[in-house]
Amino acid sequence: MAELIKNVEHAQDFELCGLVELEKGKVNSVTLSQTPGTKITVFAIDEDEGMSSHAAPGDALVTVLEGTGEITIEGVPHRLNAGQSVVMSAGSPHSVRGVTPFKMLLVVVKES
Repeated sequence: MAELIKNVEHAQDFELCGLVELEKGKVNSVTLSQTPGTKITVFAIDEDEGMSSHAAPGDALVTVLEGTGEITIEGVPHRLNAGQSVVMSAGSPHSVRGVTPFKMLLVVVKES
């Protein structure tokens, strides 16, 4: 059977924050899973870097792992610190920006 979660050792402890490195002026990511119904990605986003407005095909859950990020959903900014989360409904325009260097977990779920 193929592994559904990749890029980490199974049955081994790890920290999500350690999977991707912050780099000055960059957005880095590692995809943990991509199936027809789910995509799981960890991002490291430098201060004042991010992703311009776009929409996801499914509901998207963002959880900030460290630092502070701003997720703007349908024009409304949400400033999130480590441990905080927000859900974006499928098709909602949203953007992401690092208020400070930060790391986040993104889980997108859609009907397969």
